[in-house]
Amino acid sequence: MKAIIISGMPAVGKTSVSKKVARALHVPMVGGGDVLKEMAVEEGYTPGGEDWWDRGEGMKFLQERKRSSDFDKEVDARLLQKAKKGDVVITSYPVPWLTEDGLKVWLSGGVKSRAARMSKRDGVPVSRCRKVLSVRDLENYKLYKKIYGIEFGKDLKPFDLVVETDAIDEEKVAKIVTEYVKSRRD
Repeated sequence: MKAIIISGMPAVGKTSVSKKVARALHVPMVGGGDVLKEMAVEEGYTPGGEDWWDRGEGMKFLQERKRSSDFDKEVDARLLQKAKKGDVVITSYPVPWLTEDGLKVWLSGGVKSRAARMSKRDGVPVSRCRKVLSVRDLENYKLYKKIYGIEFGKDLKPFDLVVETDAIDEEKVAKIVTEYVKSRRD
């Protein structure tokens, strides 16, 4: 089976949906954030929890990471190797633009629904989540534009499937993705 590569803006539900899709297809799931956290550990950080990126140490690591694109390029290289092998669900911001391998899915969602999702997940007020997302959205766009020339969040041409998540829950999103993947198996 081809790799399934799921991307989307922060807090759109990539990880939750990817876990459900991987479980339904009986394949492992690997996230770009997981690989980046492994590299953060190598740099002396102690990442933990899905909201680590949105708290002090995680945000500090993201600031340090901006000084050199080597972190991101290494994460992406590791994920590209996994995509080439297949039989995996991958979550990544830039990988869909960097490979011809795999089925690529973009999860679309507005700031309002993403902030609500983040608030529920992290137990943080929605107003704070909106601020965090505005920073992360802009930083991700700038980062991937600088490193790869990607119009992250704007250019959806690489994607085989785009799912609007604002009005449906993660179970339904995962079902849509899983059914699509099953219909496209080689």
